[in-house]
Amino acid sequence: MSQSKRMSLVEQLLNVGSGVVLALIVGQIVYPLFGYAVSVKDNLGLTIIFTLVSIVRGYVWRRVFNRLHQRKVGWA
Repeated sequence: MSQSKRMSLVEQLLNVGSGVVLALIVGQIVYPLFGYAVSVKDNLGLTIIFTLVSIVRGYVWRRVFNRLHQRKVGWA
């Protein structure tokens, strides 16, 4: 049984949302360990940038593997 589109959306929202929260917490702990004084506002901005890059990266890899899968199915 495949996952519904709605559940796929819920999964991705939870995945990205929990990643953002975790990144904010980790950033507040890790940046100072490397000597960077980062405000919560700056941490949020950095987290949003890295999150957007991650979303694009994930999308590109998914499309690459989807294309590879379709070629494999076409060869069968």
